[in-house]
Amino acid sequence: MIKKKIDEKNTLIKTKLFPCTLSSKSGHKVLLGIGGNIGDVLRRFEHLFYYLKGSSLLRIIETAPILKNPPFGYTEQGDFYNSLMLIETRLNPKELLRYVLHVEKIFGRKRLFKDGPRTLDIDIIFYENVKMETKELTLPHPRWKERKSVLIPLRYIHQKSIFIVKERSFSDKGSALYQEENDVKV
Repeated sequence: MIKKKIDEKNTLIKTKLFPCTLSSKSGHKVLLGIGGNIGDVLRRFEHLFYYLKGSSLLRIIETAPILKNPPFGYTEQGDFYNSLMLIETRLNPKELLRYVLHVEKIFGRKRLFKDGPRTLDIDIIFYENVKMETKELTLPHPRWKERKSVLIPLRYIHQKSIFIVKERSFSDKGSALYQEENDVKV
């Protein structure tokens, strides 16, 4: 495991599975955000990786490094670990939402209150270039541009150009945040 402090509040963590790149076949390209702050989240991410890898409903294409970062909203809780997974699936957006909510429950997710602590959170950040707004799902994720938990790992996703977003460049967050000299092996 390699930890890299990228600023005073955020640390990037690289493990054997985060980041990684696997082969792509066919299906809709989707960017999932994953996060959690209860228990051994790094181990849970590895379990999630293998669980999803064994699924017939989607295929993992690429993962980003894991970001350790402070909570937002409700701040009286421990730091979060967050990453991104680029997947492909034949599920439509609402079917995929139902599936990821089911996976969250399998991994012990309980929704106690907004922005509260959680074992695992899975968000659909992008579903190709689909734009939709329903009671259950908004695509792209409505707050992705405001969250370092998405923006920093996104810099490490090689295939991000799949998601055409005109409002903001993926590389405009400033290179000072991503200097390599702070790498620490653990």
